[in-house]
Amino acid sequence: MKKKLLIIGASGHGKVVVDIAIKMNKWKNIAFLDDDPSITECMGFSVRGKTEDAFKYADEADIFVAVGNNEIREKVQNKLESAGIKPPLLIHPSAIIGSEVEVGNGTVIMAGVVVNSATRIGKGCIINTAATLDHDNRIADFVHISPGAHLAGMVEVGKKTWIGIGSIISNNLTITGNCKIGAGAVVVKTIAESGTYVGVPARSIR
Repeated sequence: MKKKLLIIGASGHGKVVVDIAIKMNKWKNIAFLDDDPSITECMGFSVRGKTEDAFKYADEADIFVAVGNNEIREKVQNKLESAGIKPPLLIHPSAIIGSEVEVGNGTVIMAGVVVNSATRIGKGCIINTAATLDHDNRIADFVHISPGAHLAGMVEVGKKTWIGIGSIISNNLTITGNCKIGAGAVVVKTIAESGTYVGVPARSIR
């Protein structure tokens, strides 16, 4: 753990990420990088350059990718990792993490989240405010689980899938990669084909 933290992305998601970083109290200096030249600060912290400047600071700062879009977050984090840069793990102090839980690099776990025992979460994931993941979940890389989503036990979620706000995933199901589960959807059957699913019960609208 270095004394400085650089956050890539100075927009809405970056605001929540920096708040978590402050509450973790592990970094003495925090700043942002962003490719929008009109953004010069975020939450009182300065923007010191663009995404490409991250490599200049790799020896002195931890670097975290705070980009909500799964595709872009994957692209940026993979580029960092190919250069030997491993983004830190950010966990809000109010989150409850069970025994034998594994979490990958560059994942953020936000306020009020509960992750129960023996769950595995990949790298570059967003486990958003007050989401719950019960026992033995398997969450692949670059997944976004939105605020207030609830996953029962033994759920598997594929790479880059987005679980919408307030959605419910029943137990012992698999959701394949590159899916979008709409707000408030209730998933009661395994989803084997990528696409967008909405409603109660969730159905494809491809």
